Amino acid sequence: MPEGDTVHRLARRLGVLTGTTVRGSDFRVPRHATADLTGAAVLGTTARGKHLLTRFDHAGQALTLHTHLRMDGEWTVLAAGRSLPRRVQADARVVLTTTGPTAAALRMPVVELLPTDAEESVVGHLGPDLLDPGRSADDLVADAVGRLAAQPDRPLVTALLDQRTVAGLGNVWVNELCFLRGHLPRTPVGEVDPEPLVRLAIRAMRFAIAPGGPGRVTTGDTRPGRRYWVYGRTHQPCLRCGTALLFSEQGSEDPEGRHTWWCPRCQT
Repeated sequence: MPEGDTVHRLARRLGVLTGTTVRGSDFRVPRHATADLTGAAVLGTTARGKHLLTRFDHAGQALTLHTHLRMDGEWTVLAAGRSLPRRVQADARVVLTTTGPTAAALRMPVVELLPTDAEESVVGHLGPDLLDPGRSADDLVADAVGRLAAQPDRPLVTALLDQRTVAGLGNVWVNELCFLRGHLPRTPVGEVDPEPLVRLAIRAMRFAIAPGGPGRVTTGDTRPGRRYWVYGRTHQPCLRCGTALLFSEQGSEDPEGRHTWWCPRCQT
């Protein structure tokens, strides 16, 4: 599933629609099959954790298109005048033709059109988004640390992946952050100091979305297979100490069955 930094970069890409007017809309989901945004002004797209909110002014009515990529969804943006390629037309769930580019949501599992003042009904449950440009790092840290401290017996990796605790962290970030802070992933939250970890997460994720930067990389090495310390490197030698990395499924606490990697020497 795309993580928060990926979704924030996608929101930035969808920003090319901002200021355009919808010339035609095609909603290919039963719930909104009759919806028509023709004539709506595109106000912009913002990310909240792993959620995307595209806002419109439709004849004075404030509307929001809420999408969530989950595992397979994606947005594609086409230059003005170009049509969606035939090979992906069957995958389209939403097509927005504007006075500028055309955008299409492909294989999108979550598509909801709702009044903008009802956005909290779909994202209000989320914890702090560490990439929220409207909040200071100190404010985000205090919020996230407070939520983590409220669940001291929960495994660190599970608490961090819970979007109600911190929005936007996914399996890559959580595995890498645990390594960088030297924490065993299943250590109870109450046995670690979460503040340095959250501050590191903010710095690392903000670096990952920097325009023109290398994207998500935790080792400083962008060569293939060298971007991450532990994630996806089952039984390979630790890039720091050479010890074989360990691997396990996270168990019943994670219904998505995500996997965990760690170094038994560097993470104690």
